[in-house]
Amino acid sequence: MLSTLLDACKTEPYALRILASLDPLKPKKTHSSGPEAKIQEAVVNMLKIKGWYVVRIIGNEYQHGLADLFACHSKYGQRWIEIKNPGSYKFTPAQLEVFPKLCANGSAVWILVAATESEYEKLFKPCNWYQYLQWAR
Repeated sequence: MLSTLLDACKTEPYALRILASLDPLKPKKTHSSGPEAKIQEAVVNMLKIKGWYVVRIIGNEYQHGLADLFACHSKYGQRWIEIKNPGSYKFTPAQLEVFPKLCANGSAVWILVAATESEYEKLFKPCNWYQYLQWAR
């Protein structure tokens, strides 16, 4: 694909502008700008400030059902973190299948609904994803 794009650059100035705008080290933002995305951005920033390494999980046909974030810390270990909008949220059928399997096999899942200290403290308590099932819409 890259060679095709490079060939097109020889004859099409527009293709050259597209190629020049690509930054291979910076992934394109694919999440929406809705309330949950804003919460996720704030949580990621909070975790990074506190020394966590955070990876956003982009769901696709091979990764459906995973939590939004995978975070790890040299002192505190690893966490799967699902971000939910406290005003309205639901679990996907894939999450309802995968979250119990992750937990049963030693990889717990935490739900966070804000980038606050009280939400952050949840990461040091037992996983809480199942507690949110009763309020899911």
